[in-house]
Amino acid sequence: MNLFKAAFSVSALTLLSRITGLVREQIGAALFGTSAMMDAFQIAFRIPNLLRRLFAEGAFSQAFVPLLAATRAAEGDAVTRDLVDAVATVLAWALLVTCAVGIVAAPVLVWLLASGFDPATETAAVAMTRWMFPYIGFMSMVALASGVLNTWKRFAIPAFTPVLLNLSVIAASLGLVPWLRQHGQEPIYALAVGVMVGGVLQLALQVPALLKIGMLPRIGLAPARLGAAWRHPGVRQILAKMGPALVGVSVAQISLMINSQLASHMGAGAVSTLVYADRLMELPTALLGVALSVVLTPQMSAAKARGDMGAYSGLLDWGLRLVLLLALPCAVALAVFGQPMVAVLFHRGAFDANAVAMTTLAVMGYGAGVIGLVGVKVAAPAYYAQQDMATPMRVAIGALVLTQVLNATLIAGLGMGVAALALSIGLAANANAAALVWGLKRRGSYQPAPGWAKFSLKVVVASAVMGGGMAWAARRVDWIALGAHELQRAGAMALALAVSAAVYFGVLALLGVPLRSLVRKT
Repeated sequence: MNLFKAAFSVSALTLLSRITGLVREQIGAALFGTSAMMDAFQIAFRIPNLLRRLFAEGAFSQAFVPLLAATRAAEGDAVTRDLVDAVATVLAWALLVTCAVGIVAAPVLVWLLASGFDPATETAAVAMTRWMFPYIGFMSMVALASGVLNTWKRFAIPAFTPVLLNLSVIAASLGLVPWLRQHGQEPIYALAVGVMVGGVLQLALQVPALLKIGMLPRIGLAPARLGAAWRHPGVRQILAKMGPALVGVSVAQISLMINSQLASHMGAGAVSTLVYADRLMELPTALLGVALSVVLTPQMSAAKARGDMGAYSGLLDWGLRLVLLLALPCAVALAVFGQPMVAVLFHRGAFDANAVAMTTLAVMGYGAGVIGLVGVKVAAPAYYAQQDMATPMRVAIGALVLTQVLNATLIAGLGMGVAALALSIGLAANANAAALVWGLKRRGSYQPAPGWAKFSLKVVVASAVMGGGMAWAARRVDWIALGAHELQRAGAMALALAVSAAVYFGVLALLGVPLRSLVRKT
């Protein structure tokens, strides 16, 4: 399988997801700006999203996918099918209980994330949390299906699935918001309806793909089936691995919770500002980090199961070189070209010039940590492939402590505002990724291939040249005033980004970076 081609296909579909996600956010920004009601929706949506990342795409996937890949490589499809059935049964029962508890406990959950809301905002957030909490159930089952499909090297459907959520919310924004306003109802609730419809569609899309490979889970609804599934050795192994993985993933989510709390006390719009900035940061982290993680995790797990540590180390080295090659220019772009991107994407309707300025500072903060945020998604799966969940957990705890030390220093000590919350996450992510890679080298699992020093220097030089041109373009045009001419402004940004990419890869070619060697086959 051509790994670069597989990663590129995942990245391309993820790009489609992120583009539709940006359109979703653009429409939301134009309709609601950085208002209190938008803050309420963002917190309500963040609660099931936090749990999804914590359990579904976090601890569960980290424990499930390596075991699934190793089981298939060692014992074949029949045994793997039994594992999938058992895991799906236990997961379905756990989700029923979780969703019921979450709906009842919605007021407590909202208070934990945003105790600074006024009563009206809090009431709206609680109502939307109850509407959207079952979303975690749909997405957890989607995570199971995605793990199976990725192990079978069917990457397209899992990568495309998030597009359906974005399209559903866009449809609700354009169709249901005007209707609610016409009837004197709070229009923000339309977004919650869109999220729930999107969750149903995402899960439904997995069914034909699983049927095609003969791996549609047989979920046991009877208590006897649940008992048998609970006793399955694979389920017990996943649960044992989920403990450390859950702690490790929880650390990142706790950082987000703390930042949400701090933002909720910084005035109306602070929570939304972080969310809009996060959308820009997620472009490189999703296009690069998620794509590489999806492709590399089952491959490294299979290599480790075969005892082929040379292939394991080679896969990791390839992934880390792509991280530096592609994430560093993205970090530079967010740092020097953030204001034009924020203006073009969001500056319209209720999203005014002040919102652009606030969001730009947060984008710059996140930009400082792009390499770390992407690097963690490559380095951490290298531990999961070895069935080691404890080490990433310990490193993540250290990153949590560092994040909060930085928050205290930047906010209380230096008087920085909401941008400090983004910067602290970015800097701690860099430390997290560096510690993970150092640990792999120290234990001998990772042997860097020759030429890293020269390769790194050339990437830095090319990024600096590109960054100089982007900084000039950012100052040359009044991106706020150009808002009266939407197409002209969008065209100017597209031209600047295209020229910057051409300059970057052109300089790399002049410096002799062998780009073709990174198109790796295995």
